Amino acid sequence: PVPDEVSDEIASCITLKGITAEYLLHRAYPLKKGDKILYHAAAGALGQILCPWANSIGAEIIGTVGSKDKEEIAKKNGCHYVINYTEKNFVEEVEKIVGKNGIDVVYDGVGLKTFEGSIEVLKIRGMMVAFGNASGYVNTIDVKKHINAKGLFFTRPSIAHYTVKRKELLDSAKKVFDAVLSGKFKIEISKKYSLDEVKQAHKDLEGRLLTGPAIIKP
Repeated sequence: PVPDEVSDEIASCITLKGITAEYLLHRAYPLKKGDKILYHAAAGALGQILCPWANSIGAEIIGTVGSKDKEEIAKKNGCHYVINYTEKNFVEEVEKIVGKNGIDVVYDGVGLKTFEGSIEVLKIRGMMVAFGNASGYVNTIDVKKHINAKGLFFTRPSIAHYTVKRKELLDSAKKVFDAVLSGKFKIEISKKYSLDEVKQAHKDLEGRLLTGPAIIKP
């Protein structure tokens, strides 16, 4: 159910991404005040929801982006620090901010390109939440190298794992809409396409040209 105060356009943007943010922040790793997180692809549509929501919990957020023009977007999304990993070594930059092995949880939707570095910055008994693979799938995990060295926790979740039961779906969606209505995050639609622009919408998505949620209007 969508509350009357939430428009259809906003609901269409945030239902999937919002539930993803909810399970990442509240269930895959229950984020706590004071936690230091590394979030990859912080200028994306999910980042527009997850980063300010993490802020409202009281976490310290380091975000990475893949281009110069996305740095300001990530800051606007609520990141306290932003690292462009195409220009700088994000492991070294993270260590300058929080020290070696200083990150409590990494939320990594990029995959292959960022995996090794994500493991490297985690603290002892830190949590690696690998929820996507935009740059390619991580096919092999070396338990001795990646997990055993620091006693890490690793999970590869998807939204399907956290909405198995109808009640889980309803509870999660309610948390998302409640968060919208209470101002924990704000949604800015980056682009609106008409129905005959569907092909271009997919090209823009595949070309990583979108800087936030987009919709197609019939």
